[in-house]
Amino acid sequence: MVVASQVSRWYGQVIGVNDVTCEIGPGITALLGMNGAGKTTLIRLITGQLRPTTGVLTVFGLQPFANPEVYRRMGYCPEIDNFYEHYSGRDFVRYLARLDGMSAAKAASRTDEVIDMVGMTERAGRRIAGYSKGMRQRIKLAQAMLHDPDLILLDEPLNGLDPVGRREFMDLLHGLAENGKGILVSSHILFEVEQMTRSLLLLHRGRLLATGDLGVIRSLIDKHPHQIRIDTDEPRRAAELLASVPNIVSMKFDRSGEALELEVREPAAFYDALSAAILERGLLVRGLSSPDNNLESVFKYLVEA
Repeated sequence: MVVASQVSRWYGQVIGVNDVTCEIGPGITALLGMNGAGKTTLIRLITGQLRPTTGVLTVFGLQPFANPEVYRRMGYCPEIDNFYEHYSGRDFVRYLARLDGMSAAKAASRTDEVIDMVGMTERAGRRIAGYSKGMRQRIKLAQAMLHDPDLILLDEPLNGLDPVGRREFMDLLHGLAENGKGILVSSHILFEVEQMTRSLLLLHRGRLLATGDLGVIRSLIDKHPHQIRIDTDEPRRAAELLASVPNIVSMKFDRSGEALELEVREPAAFYDALSAAILERGLLVRGLSSPDNNLESVFKYLVEA
């Protein structure tokens, strides 16, 4: 759906994005980075609000800048609100449906459909001025889905949603993705993105650090020791059984004496050896965890590399 080849965007002497090459297809893709990493600039390039300074970016095979053919197949939820505050949520969405060219009857029916999809039916009659941040996010998503787009871009959509609202919002996005939609979600909240997708684009200071599945990206940084904690009633026996496993960098007992903490260089091989110790040697393991098996750790390693 989206193909970027060596795309850069400069604001005078300031870098927005620098030499970005990537592809975005159907399903949910997360665009990750700290504030100022270039996420919004990349989204504005994809939505045709900006032209690349250098490089080529296409959406559905077309250049998106000022291109209605692209806009007809794209939905967009900007990070910043820009509502007619005196409108109700329903009136606002219906008004945008009419601007899209729908008949009055079609605009009314489609408005009711998308408002129901985002869980706002009971509150759609209230004025937007009285909406919470989470309700505003839902109405933004509703308007983005009006014309049944193939690609939906959401800039920080989880901001302001309570935990239940976030879960419902993610379930809705998964449903859209299962129906073949392409969804690009910009976020800096790493643990929430992990629950949404494993397809990632990691931006830092305008540059694309890594792309692909979280597991694949994690394998790129295996030069960093992988930390693993084993909770067991037999930490010393666990140490004896695992001491001969190759690529263990360090091994120690935690302060409680009820866990073994290790650093390993080839986690996949280590987990195989641990499984054998549990199954063949009868090692009792109460818990197994790793602070490096999460997106935040991966991002930290890539940024500091």
